[in-house]
Amino acid sequence: MSHRLVLVVAVALYNDKGDILLAQRPEGKSLAGLWEFPGGKVEVGETPEAALVRELHEELSIRVKESELEPLTFASFTYPDFHLLMPLYKCQVWTGEVYPREGQAVAWVPPANLHDYPAPPADLPLFDVLSGKRATEGP
Repeated sequence: MSHRLVLVVAVALYNDKGDILLAQRPEGKSLAGLWEFPGGKVEVGETPEAALVRELHEELSIRVKESELEPLTFASFTYPDFHLLMPLYKCQVWTGEVYPREGQAVAWVPPANLHDYPAPPADLPLFDVLSGKRATEGP
């Protein structure tokens, strides 16, 4: 069975303490209430890095330079009606204060605690990578 491919981009935004920012999907969106990395869909003609710079400003009011985005890993996951491909970048430098513009809750989470936050299935292997837990270890 063939699924349409959806390309989204996300970032592990690290603060000075080494915590990672997670955002809660707001009510009314698919997978509402689950926690995920900031980011969003890559528009036609846009690079993943440019999309992430745009999304971070739209969602969190911060400015990030493409040169500060470090490719980290990616997720490839089939949902019932589409296949998600999601590059994940690491970023430790930005301008401005994190302010969630879409009313979403945000949390700075130590990497070891990422699995304490319910997340979309595609994000869980990324939590494993960032927390140092290998995906083969199981829960």
